[in-house]
Amino acid sequence: MTSQRRARAGRVDSAPLSASGPAPSGAVRAAAAARGRAASAKTPRLIIVTGVSGSGRASAMRVLEDLGFYCVDNMPVALAESALRLATENDPKLTGVALGIDARERLFFPQWPRVFRDLERAGFHPEVLFLDAGDEVLVRRYSESRRPHPMVDGAVSLVDGIRKERLALAEMRERADRVIDTSALSVHELREVITAAVLGAATGTAMTIAIVSFGYKYGIPLGMDLVLDVRFLPNPFFVPELRPLDGTDARVRDYVMKHAEARRFIDEITRLLGFLVPLYRRESKSYLTIGLGCTGGRHRSPTLADELAQRLERDGIAVQVRHHDIAH
Repeated sequence: MTSQRRARAGRVDSAPLSASGPAPSGAVRAAAAARGRAASAKTPRLIIVTGVSGSGRASAMRVLEDLGFYCVDNMPVALAESALRLATENDPKLTGVALGIDARERLFFPQWPRVFRDLERAGFHPEVLFLDAGDEVLVRRYSESRRPHPMVDGAVSLVDGIRKERLALAEMRERADRVIDTSALSVHELREVITAAVLGAATGTAMTIAIVSFGYKYGIPLGMDLVLDVRFLPNPFFVPELRPLDGTDARVRDYVMKHAEARRFIDEITRLLGFLVPLYRRESKSYLTIGLGCTGGRHRSPTLADELAQRLERDGIAVQVRHHDIAH
């Protein structure tokens, strides 16, 4: 095998990533994660990277390549066992193999349960990393790239093609170990999210919390595990000198945090997460996304997101903060 770790067995989805969370954990996925960790010392990891077209699968594959995975796009999953054995025999230092698969892999999706069972019997434990994004984001990305969507033909519109693909991938999304919403992620933020998820799953101990501020008038971003409404606080928007500023400005922060309700909110949520985080860790959840929403996503929610992140970091919890609608 050559030193080049990225291979292509089909067309690569390279729709641009212009602007994210994780799957809901369950007993089945927790057990699978535990089996995967137990086997990690004996067998290389196999990660299936899939998701809706335009959500950044190609970018995710590049991250995994940098993490030491041998990456192959659109290779039939039936060949996964052979690829794993061949890759590790030729390069024992490989972290594992990552297979990028989209809905066009018709030999895989109708029979993926059987394929996964065969891999399990062979001693491999496939992990599924599913990338998603909002419909409006996908439409914008394809419009900007001027590339055709794989599910679109002359009789199907782009919006209908996206819905058709979601339907085809629905069961795989439900099976996924992690679902990452890339709607508001830059390429650099996506790298951080995937690295935290992959390395966290490998150790079974790390857990990253993402705190996302947003505006309710733009809708709740995809992928939120917990959503908290902070519209009960006085709105700096109605203070003329604060209106043009945002929640990262010290003057807005001082206005929001001078209210006792804001300070108590941070205290109560910190206590709640102190209770929840160990339980999520017990269920092998390595990534938790918390949404804080105000009306426009510019003042109250960014301030409180930053405040909560600082409090959690003081408690030794890794935190990432994203302000989804602060630029509106």
